[in-house]
Amino acid sequence: MRSARRLLRRKERAALGRFLAEGRQAVSEALSRPGTVLDLLVAADVVERHQDLLRLAAAAGIPAAAVPPAQLATLAETVTPQGILAVCTTVDVGLEEALAGSPRLVVLCDQVRDPGNLGTVVRCADAFGADAVLVSADSVDLYNAKTVRASTGSLFHLPVAVGVGLEEAVGRARQLGLAVYGADGGGPRTVDGLAAAGQLSRPVLWVMGNEAWGLPPEHADLMDALVALPMYGRAESLNLSTAAAVVLYATATAQRASGSHLHPS
Repeated sequence: MRSARRLLRRKERAALGRFLAEGRQAVSEALSRPGTVLDLLVAADVVERHQDLLRLAAAAGIPAAAVPPAQLATLAETVTPQGILAVCTTVDVGLEEALAGSPRLVVLCDQVRDPGNLGTVVRCADAFGADAVLVSADSVDLYNAKTVRASTGSLFHLPVAVGVGLEEAVGRARQLGLAVYGADGGGPRTVDGLAAAGQLSRPVLWVMGNEAWGLPPEHADLMDALVALPMYGRAESLNLSTAAAVVLYATATAQRASGSHLHPS
């Protein structure tokens, strides 16, 4: 418990290369990735509820302990904790590994500061078949408890690179043949227009900027195009992760319609 409590602090997580995954879904997905879970903690009053996960842990030789609910609650950050936590080894990879294997769809979070947004972008990228997620050095910590929870286990499904420099990532993406589009509410191009012109069927890196100020001018200048989502109602704007879901869905749909999502053999 004492070592797990240290993982509530970002500096400790970074130094130890460990983080906490909370709740059944996140723990289940972590257990499905060999070598990820180091320890399992279960509240003593819900041990029976989590017997299936405890069996998976036992089969993998992962230590598990039942602890007093009040103690486990000090590690949980949800209002109604589910009584199960996994101590995991960090899963991020380097930029080169994230972009290995002829990627077709990648999303980069640039200066994204809200942990819920980052986690949801990871979840959306997973849902729509993206090859990787890149996270800039000045974005929120990937292993923040809210980020991990918002990803609902998708953090364990696809390559995620952290501490990424935008210029380096854009340059590498272009070397690999990806178009680089920046999501921007005031952009001169639209997602609909790109789709109609067949420009979403090619490999694409989508760059999502900060929730408040979007992409600063020096970052916007690195894009092939700034792209807006047409809105037909009265809403002033869309939440960042909602916008990411729309552009990822539109791109994945276009790529599958053309067959270009299929990697060459």
